[in-house]
Amino acid sequence: MLLEFEKPIAELEQKLALVKEGLVDKPSEEIVEAITTLEEKIRLLQADTLRHLTRWQKVQLARHADRPYTLDYVEHMLEDFIALGGDRCAGEDHAVVGGLGRLDGRTIMLIGHQKGRNTRERQKRNFAMANPEGYRKALRLMRLAEKFNKPILTLIDTPGAYPGIESEQRGQAHAIASNIQAMFGLRVPVVCVVIGEGASGGALGIGVGDRVLMLEHTWYSVISPESCSSILWKNWHHKEQAAEMLKLTAQDMKSQGLIDEIVPEPLGGAHKDYKEAARLLKARVHAHVTKLESLSPSERIQQRVDKFCAMGATSSPSREATLEDLQPPSKSVL
Repeated sequence: MLLEFEKPIAELEQKLALVKEGLVDKPSEEIVEAITTLEEKIRLLQADTLRHLTRWQKVQLARHADRPYTLDYVEHMLEDFIALGGDRCAGEDHAVVGGLGRLDGRTIMLIGHQKGRNTRERQKRNFAMANPEGYRKALRLMRLAEKFNKPILTLIDTPGAYPGIESEQRGQAHAIASNIQAMFGLRVPVVCVVIGEGASGGALGIGVGDRVLMLEHTWYSVISPESCSSILWKNWHHKEQAAEMLKLTAQDMKSQGLIDEIVPEPLGGAHKDYKEAARLLKARVHAHVTKLESLSPSERIQQRVDKFCAMGATSSPSREATLEDLQPPSKSVL
């Protein structure tokens, strides 16, 4: 799959391949020089193209069909991964995957959205749009990690929680809200990473952590540009304008203080080199988990609460927020 802004780069890469095909056992200096020149030209064009992408183009890149998904990062980041499934209530949701694995010798619980590579797998994964049982499974695995004192890593990549009637009937909003509330009180380190799309409550259902990171070419917003356009203009024709208004890129999120760090991607995007993308992410996750483990559970929880309570604040609070402030009000008995 080629995006429109990738085509000039692809043309140069095709030309480079043709030059290399013409090599003999002892290539001439002219051919070697031509190859070096083309490779440098491709690198410069890739860097310049990605540096000047519009917000809508960033959205397109985050949705690239060849982009690595959660299980691709599992393959390149974790050892001895053991998948765990089911919410012990309704069933198995294949839009959310999770399990235990070793990250540089440290056992962690990984939970993430999973998209599909072909039509059959996309249907099975429901295009990474989780049902309530997916979020309940995620919460079950978080509680399991907390029980055995293992850090949690969540990988976010979803166009949103599944909006079907049946999912609402099974308690979609309640499942997401329960996860958000529970994640504030988890006593183990929690690192959340947006690896592709981070849309609405579907992302927030596994998105409350001590550290929230975004890969360089991803987006995170309360709504997708298409849905925003359909609400404001009654069609999808203004999606590019909506993306600019939403300010949803990793760079926007960092400037607004809504995330902690932007993780760089390989030149050209994560879809160009899965192994390198995983290596870059693994290094940052390892660093954050190591730092978080030096804090006591109460310190981590308080910092987590402070971080999210400060988002969008226009004035300093009169007192320090606590976990109790995030508990639902008790019901009065008549």
